Amino acid sequence: MDQPTSATSLAAARAHPETGAAAFVALVVANSALAFGPLFVRLADVGPVAAAFWRMALALPLLGGAALVAARRTRGVAPATSASARRWWLLALAGLAFAADLGTWHAGILQTTMANATLLGNSATFLFPLWGFLVARTWPTRWQGLALLLAAAGAALLMGRSYQLDPRQLGGDLLCVCAGVLYAIYFILMSDVRRAMAPLPALALSSAASLLPLLVFALALGERIMPGNWTPLLGVALVSQVIGQGCMIYALGRASPLVVGLALLIQPMVATAVGWVWFGETLGGPDLVGVAMIAAALVLVRREREEARPIGAAAPAEAVTEEA
Repeated sequence: MDQPTSATSLAAARAHPETGAAAFVALVVANSALAFGPLFVRLADVGPVAAAFWRMALALPLLGGAALVAARRTRGVAPATSASARRWWLLALAGLAFAADLGTWHAGILQTTMANATLLGNSATFLFPLWGFLVARTWPTRWQGLALLLAAAGAALLMGRSYQLDPRQLGGDLLCVCAGVLYAIYFILMSDVRRAMAPLPALALSSAASLLPLLVFALALGERIMPGNWTPLLGVALVSQVIGQGCMIYALGRASPLVVGLALLIQPMVATAVGWVWFGETLGGPDLVGVAMIAAALVLVRREREEARPIGAAAPAEAVTEEA
């Protein structure tokens, strides 16, 4: 009678690990750094997909070197087993998914507004936590549900005022929705990889796998590849890929999908502040309320300690214990 409960608890523990302070700080740093990506892409003198290619190409030597240093310190080399072969496939698929995400999102930006692209491209905020609950076969707890509602309402306030529904932008909107789905797939694949691989080699290998698809995509779109000004590309490589994705991949192995997903909403919060400082975009009352609601959701989910309830199980009316 104890085995099903133990299996469910194990699944829940794997899909919803305890989020420590280091992982939470890493998520804040990651999403704050990633929020500057569109600014660097806008300043670059190459095409948007080409900028994504250079983001990977310029970051890869740093990531690869750091991964090699870390491997020498551990002095451990994984044997060529079927499990390691499976991880190679997961890394290849993750790199392809990330390349498709960046390429699709950047292409969508050209066909829709920045507000639409940011709003629709953040669908991973709710798709990745949904995957976590399905894997663990648990319902969200009361506090988790409240955090999700607060985050959804805050995101709607933050981005909803500037969202524009226009049939001429439908193609770009659909591309951005597709990018959000691909980003969630990337998270799912990399969270599996992170169960058996350290963050630096995982990020370096997945970045390498995305290089060729991004270059092919940029060439197919007829974009300018070689830059005249390397500064924005160095910025997107160091800030977005090395710092942003580096901290994100670290947190994927240490934080639950719910925390990771909700933390993605830090990006539009920071992007709103960047727009205010860099471009003089004014902030209204709804923007500030939306930021406060998202911050409250992150605090709630960080403090949440209530045990998850398996799907199909009745909610206990009282705290009742039963000895086996």
